[in-house]
Amino acid sequence: MIEEGVFHDSIVKRNRRGKLWSRFYFGSLVIAIVALITLFLTVIDQAFGTVALSYVIDPATLADGRPLDQLSNEELADILTNNLSAGRARIVLRDNVIVNYNADTYTKQPIQELLQGRTFDSSVGEKTLGTLSVEEVGNILGQNLSTTTLLDIVTTEVIQEQILESWPLFQTLFNYNQIVAENAEKHPEGQLQFRSWINTRFLTTPMATEALKTGVRTALLGSLWIIAITIFVALPIGIGSAVYLEEYARTGTRSRLFNIINNIIEINIRNLAGVPSIIYGMLGLFVFVRLLGDVTQGRTILSAGLTMALLILPVIIINAQEAIRAVPYSIREASYGMGATRWQTVSRQVLPAALPGIMTGTILGVSRAVGETAPLIVVGAATFIVTDPSGFFSQFTALPIQVYQWTSLPQAEFRYVAAAAIVVLLILLMSLNATAIILRNRFSRRLA
Repeated sequence: MIEEGVFHDSIVKRNRRGKLWSRFYFGSLVIAIVALITLFLTVIDQAFGTVALSYVIDPATLADGRPLDQLSNEELADILTNNLSAGRARIVLRDNVIVNYNADTYTKQPIQELLQGRTFDSSVGEKTLGTLSVEEVGNILGQNLSTTTLLDIVTTEVIQEQILESWPLFQTLFNYNQIVAENAEKHPEGQLQFRSWINTRFLTTPMATEALKTGVRTALLGSLWIIAITIFVALPIGIGSAVYLEEYARTGTRSRLFNIINNIIEINIRNLAGVPSIIYGMLGLFVFVRLLGDVTQGRTILSAGLTMALLILPVIIINAQEAIRAVPYSIREASYGMGATRWQTVSRQVLPAALPGIMTGTILGVSRAVGETAPLIVVGAATFIVTDPSGFFSQFTALPIQVYQWTSLPQAEFRYVAAAAIVVLLILLMSLNATAIILRNRFSRRLA
């Protein structure tokens, strides 16, 4: 019989141990939250701030003191007409209006062929691009481009903004007077301006060699293409594999050798979930770029999507298995008792009940794929590309690749551009996750 004092001491020790572990778990949670907040604030600090700008032409002199963002299309087109040479105006027209052109033949094609689907005066229809006057180019730009795009062109081509120095957000908020004094001493001609590096132009502009002109449109479209291919390939294969392993392979009617093989397959799938992503990149390089190069056309967006599908496939299979295994066996027995076949039971009872858990696994897999860089670099992602992907066989880049590229550049402004791209990447990731969560909750309510 246990003495009362010994029992009391044991209870005290267990309570003390429980409180110790409770404090440890709480401390871990606090550290994780602090780390996430620090990361978030660091990104926000870099994505906004103050810049000292200089101009080749003062914006105030272009429209009699009126702000440029209040000008109409016609007025902005007139500014381009009055300040650009004929050759430069034609290049601006080509790069912003003639999206798809052949460099060898576009100078010989008439405007009515080059600008199919665009608006232009009939008087220039028979002319070629090289014979257009500055005024004719200005009219075409004003008729086909939005006010925002024209303002961006005026800023880059006429005003020619240059960053003299930049300061992050928190320094701007807490030491603005010091920034003003420092700018007056170092850059008397510099005009201070608060700048959000995340703006419409940043989202709709391809990459450039200057921080003020660069954007993430090409990288964003590349990421969307890759994720679409990844989900389209990995989701059905992952769910199908999980259904087979849980509903067909786990049966006593199979031979012992067959069960051993299935167990080996399951063990290897779980091991593959922990393989470094660079290994999947090397596998994709060998299989999709070289071995199946005639099908994928080499280093293309299709090869990248298939490689990322391999990367997240183990995660989807494992989570789908767990979700299917969690469905009560009584549901299967009831279905069999009603005369349903195994496939009818799986497709109409088990899969709908397991779908919320399967969607959770998909969220985890897609979240990993969105932020991966190493496999894409190995497969052949470009670090600088200005052509938007238009199909499965296009050259490509992705948001994580651009973040890596910009952070490695020596100019300080590209760190702010990289922070803005990180925010875009986080928004994309949260949007994909929110969509999957909404679908998961909708299916859960249907089954409730």
